Amino acid sequence: MNTSPSSAARHARQALGARLRELRKDAGLTARALAMAIEQHYTRVSKIENGVQAPTDDDIRVWCQACDASAQIPDLIATLRSVESAYLEFRRQARAGMKRVLGAHTLARYQRTNVFRIYEHNVIPGLFQTPEYSAAMLRFWIEFLGTANDIEAAVAIRLERQQVLYRPEKRFNVVLEEQALRTWFGTADTQVGQLDRLLTLAGMANISLGIVPMMTPRSAVGSTGFWVFDNALVALETPTASIEVTRPQEIDLYTRMFKVLQGSAVYGEPARALITKALSELT
Repeated sequence: MNTSPSSAARHARQALGARLRELRKDAGLTARALAMAIEQHYTRVSKIENGVQAPTDDDIRVWCQACDASAQIPDLIATLRSVESAYLEFRRQARAGMKRVLGAHTLARYQRTNVFRIYEHNVIPGLFQTPEYSAAMLRFWIEFLGTANDIEAAVAIRLERQQVLYRPEKRFNVVLEEQALRTWFGTADTQVGQLDRLLTLAGMANISLGIVPMMTPRSAVGSTGFWVFDNALVALETPTASIEVTRPQEIDLYTRMFKVLQGSAVYGEPARALITKALSELT
């Protein structure tokens, strides 16, 4: 993923245009013939296909109908949504402070999500963080991004979102790499408190916590952490941006990857033993 938001948007728009061009060609239509069918100037068809101009929802609908490809409409419109808003720049969001850097992690999103699938490879997920651990992480990002220091407000927002854990109808399927247990934020006491909380949460009925042990045979490695909200959205973060994936085909790939990672994880007592071992080394 290119970390330039404008470049990422351009490439995504070009990819969408290429898919629309393929539909036109598969239907045996020239650009001029399609333009006539959808009552557009042919130069606009060319701009859309080359990623110079983004289509509208209506453009996609009439385009697919003219190409006898109506089944493609939902996926293409979802792709358009990702072109419009998937790549959210951290620095732009953070100008008003870290409490603004939410991306997909809003209280409203959490409240309407029923099943969370969470994979993290080097950090404890925000839903499971103690205030001290969260504050230690945020101090780094405030300095790194040069944002306003609103750490108390930012931590308070994260703690408010954690209330969703105590709604029994919600399900949280979480896979952590063992490295996440051993990545320090703050002091040793901060890490001890965080691992203690992780042990407590692991005993909740609506939380499934798997840990992938270090130095173990495995069939896949996740290159970055990601969250799947129901089957509607995937969110992941780079050092400079929050990325939201809404295309059904891509969401399916992430859910498949999550299942593969679950296959390498241990659960129940073996998972708690890994946490306890990390704790014992700290204390």
